[in-house]
Amino acid sequence: MKTIILDTDFILNSIKNKIEIETSIKKICPYSIQISILDKTLDELNNKPLSNIAKNLISKFHIIKTNKNNTVDDLILNYVKNNKNIVIATQDKNLKEKLKKGKIEIITIRQQKYLILV
Repeated sequence: MKTIILDTDFILNSIKNKIEIETSIKKICPYSIQISILDKTLDELNNKPLSNIAKNLISKFHIIKTNKNNTVDDLILNYVKNNKNIVIATQDKNLKEKLKKGKIEIITIRQQKYLILV
């Protein structure tokens, strides 16, 4: 089983583009998955547009506890260093570049319509 970690931008962009996260991820992943978010992501969603919809949407996903001392991007990078079978769902260009260097699988939104696994 692989753990899919959603970052804040990915969640908000999925809502804006009316992409059903769970169904879409299951379509593109050829293995069993557990969709998760970091606890700091919940903090980041506060005071963002669509935050109530986002919190409701992600309430069914697994929450990974962190020390919350860093940014979500840094926490994600540290988490993937120590854990295998992780896929990161993000729209963040800088985070994508760092993940690609570490050969970590990434899920991203293409053409504001669908998800791809790279």
